[in-house]
Amino acid sequence: MGLFDRMFGGPKRIAYPPALAPQIEKAMNHLGALTAAHDGAWQLGQADWSVDQDVGTIEFTSPKGIRAVAPVQIVGTYDTEQRSWLWGWDHPSVAPALAADAKHVLAFGREHGFEVLTTRKLACPEEQCWELAALACLLCQAQGAYRGPAGTARIFFTFGEVQLTQAP
Repeated sequence: MGLFDRMFGGPKRIAYPPALAPQIEKAMNHLGALTAAHDGAWQLGQADWSVDQDVGTIEFTSPKGIRAVAPVQIVGTYDTEQRSWLWGWDHPSVAPALAADAKHVLAFGREHGFEVLTTRKLACPEEQCWELAALACLLCQAQGAYRGPAGTARIFFTFGEVQLTQAP
């Protein structure tokens, strides 16, 4: 974080249009319930993770040795240095097959005129990225969302039905 950000608090929250704000709130509540269920069943909050873009899966391994594998989508990434969000629907590092949920949000944004969902790159605080991922989770009927660190980036995923096994 640069001096300017430390002095003035970094990027401001993006104001949502009045018609989108209640949907974001609903999405966050929905994601909270899904996350609590996954955490209770297989310790999502403490699990190690990896993504295979070629196969299109995310794999979690919990401290208790539970392996959870699910189809994955990349909603977007947050650059902690630039403090910006980049949607997965136009991201150079996202395999096209893994951008379907992000493209669904883009189509929803275009249909309803929500610029925040149709602007490729946004300056916003990291916490707001959770709201965008939660909206993707709700709109796409995903089974959860996750944020994984990758250097100075944070990757925001949605994932589908989870298959649980005991890790080898």
